[in-house]
Parts: sequence; C-alpha cells; structure tokens
Amino acid sequence: MANKLIVSLSPHVHGGDSVQKNMYGVLIALIPALLVSFYMFGVGAVIVTFTSVAACVFFEWAITKFILKREQITILDGSAAVTGILLAFNLPSNIPLWIIIIGALVAIGVAKMTFGGLGCNPFNPALAGRIFLLVSFPVQMTSWPNIGQLSSYTDAETGATPLALMKQAVHGDIEALGQLPDIFDLFLGNNPGCIGEISALALLLGLVYMLWRKIISWHIPVSILVTVFVLTGLMYWVNPVAYASPFVHLFTGGLMLGAIFMATDYVTSPMTHKGMIIYGIAIGFLTVVIRVFGSYPEGMSFAIFIMNAFTPLINTFCKPKRFGEVVRK
Repeated sequence: MANKLIVSLSPHVHGGDSVQKNMYGVLIALIPALLVSFYMFGVGAVIVTFTSVAACVFFEWAITKFILKREQITILDGSAAVTGILLAFNLPSNIPLWIIIIGALVAIGVAKMTFGGLGCNPFNPALAGRIFLLVSFPVQMTSWPNIGQLSSYTDAETGATPLALMKQAVHGDIEALGQLPDIFDLFLGNNPGCIGEISALALLLGLVYMLWRKIISWHIPVSILVTVFVLTGLMYWVNPVAYASPFVHLFTGGLMLGAIFMATDYVTSPMTHKGMIIYGIAIGFLTVVIRVFGSYPEGMSFAIFIMNAFTPLINTFCKPKRFGEVVRK
C-alpha cells in the first residue's frame, strides 16, 4: 500500500521558473540603467523612480484588497515594481509628482487590474501609462532636463533631445544633425531624454543578463534593432543631410529600452519564435515610420502598443502544430 498511484494535473515536470523569480531577474537587469539615471539626473531621477514604484505598488495592493476583494496580495511577486520602474524610465526627471501618480493609476488600475491582473492584460501597463500621460500632458512630458543637474528637480534647465534634432532635420533644418552628440556620448548616455532610456550601454548590459539567465530570448530585441538599423541605414544612404545615421537611431530615444524591456513582456508578446520575429519586425518598421514621418519625434511606445493589439492574431497565425496532428494538403 506504500506505492500509491498519484494522479495530478499537468504540468508534471517543472523547470524551476516562477513569476516572482523572473520579475526579480528583470529588476536586477534594470539596475545598470537605474544607476546611470541617478548619476546623470541626480535627485530628480530618484524622486521620479521612488514615486512611480511606490504608487504602482500601492494601487495594486489597494485594488486587489478593496475592489477585487482577493485574499492573495500579489505585490510581492515583483510585477508592480517592474511596472513602476519602467514607467519612471519613460518620464523626464522634472515631471510633477501628481502626474506620476496619475500615470501609475492608469498603468495599474486601468491597463492591468481592470483585465484581471498579471497575465490577463492585453497591453503593457507601463506603456499604457506613458502614452496616456504623453497625450494628456504633452508639455510636461516633453520638457527634457539637461544632464548633470544633480541637485535640481522642478527648476532644472531643459534642452532639445537628439530625437527632436533629428525631426528638425527631416523638416528641412540642414544644421540640426550637426548639433547631435557624438555616437560615444549617445552610447554612454550623455544626452537629454527620459531618465531610463539615455544609456544604450546600461540597457545592453541588462539584455546580456536576461539572455544569460534565459528570462527572455533574443528574437524580439534583435529583430527590432536589426529592422530599425536596416531601414534607417537605407534612408541615411539616400539622403545623409535629412536622415540621421542608423547608429544614432539605435542609441537615441526609447528604442533600446522598449526593445529590451517592454516589447519582451511575457503577457503582451507572441509565444512562438516565429511570431516574435514577425512582432519585432513590425515594431521596428512602425517605430521608423513614426520617427521619420509622424508628428511625434519618438515612435517606440506607440509601435509596441499597436503590436500588443496584434499579438493574439500573431499567436493564431503562428500556432504550432499539435503533437500527432495530420496536416491535410
């Protein structure tokens, strides 16, 4: 009687992964970019990041406990903290606190918990919060403090971002591209912008860590970056006066941040490798179209948000064949 047959539901073999383990892995990968933001923007980056994370965690706890009335509180799984940091990374370092709190409410309350919480949201919560703030408060969301103002917050001096200069060049300002920082400064993060997007080096370190820990695969970030590089390279080859170098496009704006940390979100991205590549190519294409021909200098957030909506369709199109299924011609 000691050898009993135990019947249980699948899965029967576990790989050791969990939501909490992967979320805390993403948090570790975000540390280099976080440290660069603190170094470049000082107290402003600290205030924005702390406020965003605290607001996201609070709203998830409050909605879970008092509105959904669930006994299990999910704030310890790390997903709310990841959303808070990613939302902060998409904000300038001088933005008022009340705007950050509104963005956190939209990200957690509208884009995540309205659909049932983690695993059910069709759109990336941090992106939803960022886009809502960009549309609702365009002036505050596009006032970029210059780097090096470590002790300033609301009174920081602002300047034009590389993306804004690139947009001026497209519109006919032949001297705009000459005002861009050099490639090395862009790579390190020595330029104005959102607090978490300025350093391509720090974000690439996070990518290497997540690939090493197998938190994400290479398909989405590589397909996005290669697509942007090829398209902008062709434009630069045709007209180098109006269009910036493809390396400038790679190292500016939210391209690296979006490709590495936001487009790769488990819930809102395709499940198969083929689907991931289609998804990444489409995001790269839309990003270039919006950057070059759209009214906004940056197109990464909108491109990912649009393709989030197409993820179910991509999953249906790229659905793998069932084991034992006979394909009829």
